Amino acid sequence: MLAEFCVQVAALTTLLCIIAINLAVGLLPHVDNYAHIGGFLSGFFLGFVFLIRPQFKWINQKACPPGYIAPPAKSKHKTYQYVLWIVSLIVILVGFTLGMVALLRGVNVNDHCSWCHYLSCVPTSLWSCNSRQVSCQSAQLGNQLNLTCMSNGKSNLYYLSGDDLSKVQQLCAQLCN
Repeated sequence: MLAEFCVQVAALTTLLCIIAINLAVGLLPHVDNYAHIGGFLSGFFLGFVFLIRPQFKWINQKACPPGYIAPPAKSKHKTYQYVLWIVSLIVILVGFTLGMVALLRGVNVNDHCSWCHYLSCVPTSLWSCNSRQVSCQSAQLGNQLNLTCMSNGKSNLYYLSGDDLSKVQQLCAQLCN
């Protein structure tokens, strides 16, 4: 009995560690946590649909003595299992349909949710989560370069030497972030 409990605790601990690792990896840039969360929810609900466990009544028909009438067979599944199966099937179908409609219409969930963009990327000092193209307006007078970011309106003056002209796009990206 204790060994079975330890196995169940170990399985649950392993599952929780895998969930935590997937969500932690999803915080890196260019890794989409929406896919991890969608896969987790789909697997959770599909588990109820495909892995419904029957509750068998262990009556050995061969071991019955002659003349013994076995009780009528009951359903293999309990009522709550049927309810979970139907609810899970509905959630899977509705979720898949809404996801496909949103995908095909080009809906960006981040436009409708103020904190949802943190599910895809958490900005740190090591990387930026801006995936949009940056563009700057530049004006050069001698070795002075004036850059103005088109998306946020910030402006800065840079002093360039002859070989720094290749760094203009990098300076623009820093200015716009």
